[in-house]
Amino acid sequence: MPFVCDHRDDDAVERLFELVRTEHGRLDVLVNNVYNSPAAARWLGKPFWEVPPAAWDESFDVGVRSHYVASVFAAPLLIETGGLIVNISSPGARRYMHNAVYGVAKAALDRLTADLAHNLAGTEVTVVSLWPGIVDTELLQLVPAGADGRRMVTLPGEGTFDLGDAQTPRFTGRAVVALATDAGRRSRTGLPWRVADLAEYYGFTDLDGRIPRID
Repeated sequence: MPFVCDHRDDDAVERLFELVRTEHGRLDVLVNNVYNSPAAARWLGKPFWEVPPAAWDESFDVGVRSHYVASVFAAPLLIETGGLIVNISSPGARRYMHNAVYGVAKAALDRLTADLAHNLAGTEVTVVSLWPGIVDTELLQLVPAGADGRRMVTLPGEGTFDLGDAQTPRFTGRAVVALATDAGRRSRTGLPWRVADLAEYYGFTDLDGRIPRID
């Protein structure tokens, strides 16, 4: 059921979860996946002194804070069901990717996962971060094919990647389903997990039958 929600508006987010309780009475899974990709794309590959302070705010206000806000309002519902919180993060939490602001934001998100899990230790709620690889999102689908029919994207300082090898969004979705239906998922709480590693463990693939591993 679509719901128009500006994740910079805490009241709107709260109304969303009030609607969930009213309409459905329960919540089993929360996936936090909010990031201002169009804004962040302007600063790819830039050293920190060329990335303005406003870029920090764009990354943290949406890419970190929104995950916290949604989790705050979802927690009472999830505690009742022993549900699952998934924060979509990135390998940039552990190694240099894109720029300094990006990496610090993703590290903060993984720290948020660990601390939410700590607070929820006395419940049945599981909290994890997921690390997809390069995902062929609507934004990347704007990249045109070359004369050879391949859609290539260059990330400054990181290389050129064939989007034919990228993951679909469904691949990460299948990881969420696998976790949500795993009775033993609590053993994973508080930690980040690569989607490709979960695919190998749980036995799912992307839509084309592959387990993509570029990131």
